[in-house]
Amino acid sequence: MSLFDKIFRPKEATKSEQVLEGKPFFYELNNYRPVFTDWKGEIYENELVRAAIDARARHISKLKVEIFGTSQPSLQSKLRQGPNQWQTYSQFLYRISTILDIHNTAFIVPVFDASMVITGYYPILPKKCEIVEFKGEPWLRYKFSHGATAAVEFRKCAVLNKFQYKDDFFGEDNSLDETLKLIEIQNQGIEDGVENAGSYRFMAQVSNFTKYDDLKNERVRFSKENLTAEAEAGGLLLFPNTYQNIQQIKNNTFEVDPEQTKLINDNVYKYFGVNDEILKNQATSEKLDAFFNGAIEPFAIQFSEAMTKAIFSERERAGGSYLIASANRLQYMTTKEKVEMAQQMLDRGVMSINEARELFNYGPVDGGDVRTIRGEYKNADDVEETGGTDNAS
Repeated sequence: MSLFDKIFRPKEATKSEQVLEGKPFFYELNNYRPVFTDWKGEIYENELVRAAIDARARHISKLKVEIFGTSQPSLQSKLRQGPNQWQTYSQFLYRISTILDIHNTAFIVPVFDASMVITGYYPILPKKCEIVEFKGEPWLRYKFSHGATAAVEFRKCAVLNKFQYKDDFFGEDNSLDETLKLIEIQNQGIEDGVENAGSYRFMAQVSNFTKYDDLKNERVRFSKENLTAEAEAGGLLLFPNTYQNIQQIKNNTFEVDPEQTKLINDNVYKYFGVNDEILKNQATSEKLDAFFNGAIEPFAIQFSEAMTKAIFSERERAGGSYLIASANRLQYMTTKEKVEMAQQMLDRGVMSINEARELFNYGPVDGGDVRTIRGEYKNADDVEETGGTDNAS
């Protein structure tokens, strides 16, 4: 049985099969028929774009996924162990982030067992997705590159998007065509320059040779005896007077302008919210903090809200059940900053001992979930009631 069958073809999935039979479309507010199709630009094939997408995904994969509340205890127990039976949460988040950056829309579908009970969630990459209506409810109808199709209720799926404008549900296509063309032209120029560096540098006229084969043989002989590593020239090049009109060939090779390179790279960096230091893991704590606020936290919020809505009903959410992706595992501070933060937070009872240990990648200890407060601190209300601080007599 394939992965597709395990996700979309449980034994009793008869309802989803009916949705595949050409049901009417669920039209949006602007009477637009909601259809998602994968982008043909293949931006992931570009080295710089792939590095930028990978940088975001690596940091996002460090988010800590937690579930709170009392609803659906069996599903919660499974999700606390992992999103599904095939992925860890790190792999799960990395793939969602990558798909979202490439296609500006990411779909997360429930995984059912044979009894149609949800046992987890999985990020999918359909070739096409349509919103169709079945018995008054919107469904997401997926079509994959290998030709298979499947359908799941919209309310059970999590849909993340970027650059959302025309469509009420899906993001727009990426607009990196011009930048990618410039990168390709630049790379071709570098390649041509390398090839030109190994081409002919001199030309000469040879007497007493009339046939092309004779000229070719003479060129090969001269090169082999004088210009190869095996030549026994001893550092001295000698040739007879049969060679005349010797001239140097000057090639005007293409040179990459550093300023142009910077402008092209900055276009990619701005588009994905990264920079050169983030890609090379050289960013300081302040820049990593800004990167988290601008690139990681928005993803965490959208992911948390979309997954919460897919997992729990409105009543369950009102009762306090939710999923959240937090930044507890984003260790972007220096050791000195971690020490100062732990000291301040521990003294004031804001952070427990185990939470402070987590900052330094230490494991929890027994009794470490307690919060402590320094003894010289007092409640401001208590100080006012006693008329001020105690003074030594």
